[in-house]
Amino acid sequence: MRIIIDGFGGDNAPGEILLGCAQAVEELGVDITVAGDKDKLLACAKEKGVEAAFHKMEVLHCPDVLAMEDEPGSVLKEKSESSMAAGLRAVAQGQGEAFASAGNSGALTVGATMIVKRIKGVKRVAFAPVLPSAQGFFMISDAGANVECRPEMLLQFGLMGSIYMEQVMGVKSPRVGLVNVGTESHKGDPLRQNAYGLLKDCPGLNFVGNIEPRDIPYGHCDVVVADGFTGNTVLKLYEGTALAIVGMVKDIFKKSAKNKLAAAMIYGDLQGLKKTMDYNTYGGAAILGAAKPVFKMHGNAKAPAVKNALRLVRDCTQSRYVDKMRDALAGGSAGENEQE
Repeated sequence: MRIIIDGFGGDNAPGEILLGCAQAVEELGVDITVAGDKDKLLACAKEKGVEAAFHKMEVLHCPDVLAMEDEPGSVLKEKSESSMAAGLRAVAQGQGEAFASAGNSGALTVGATMIVKRIKGVKRVAFAPVLPSAQGFFMISDAGANVECRPEMLLQFGLMGSIYMEQVMGVKSPRVGLVNVGTESHKGDPLRQNAYGLLKDCPGLNFVGNIEPRDIPYGHCDVVVADGFTGNTVLKLYEGTALAIVGMVKDIFKKSAKNKLAAAMIYGDLQGLKKTMDYNTYGGAAILGAAKPVFKMHGNAKAPAVKNALRLVRDCTQSRYVDKMRDALAGGSAGENEQE
């Protein structure tokens, strides 16, 4: 399997990207193509001490870089020769099975939609990160790709998320919940009320009703359906709360010698808690609805997160989840008026 990765996407590129790719080449059994300026990549590989691993990778040479502050549409115009744009074109043309980037989220969403294209019948792609919970993990679909949505889009987010969680994450009959201000079916604005009816009446979807944000960390559902604005707010609050809790626990155990001794006695459990709360464990998020596997890594990803993301990309692509979404959406009511 060949994975194409944006060598200059993210806060720590290209150094941490190359380090993570070097680990992936040695440990994951994948072939990697790095998109970016070849000379700069080689110089960085030498500096980081991974020149030998770098020579096992292919390089898709492209001179430009799409920055975090660039407009999303620039991936199609001003930055069409950037590492992100070139990598997306390459996967669309079949030069690799999947594409991953830690770069500009908006540009990646635009590129996935306009360069890689959508699965037939998909109205909007969805940014779908998997996050840890008290009961394991859950997905948010959509977590930021679509600020304004219609009810039928939320239905598709639920369907695509359910397929992904079952086929990739191994969750049988994933429970799908709609983020709302209350659990009653009549709660929320017209968008939520109408989406509730569509999700409830969708054959084969294990819809468990509305879910309040406070219940999400307890694993009350496996797929959290939301419009992009709500989902992104939930995502960022969740990530920030997790980091704050881990920091507060750490501060407690540093207060005194007695507390440090107590920490030493339960060190393994503390490390387990830290790992559970670390959203980097899953490495990245799929852009659901794209016609080829496209993944967003965290913008500040370090080498371990890059390697984890590439493991996720490998496993997801091998599951053929895109084909299964295509089959599930073909001809159904959720697939009408495609490519709007």
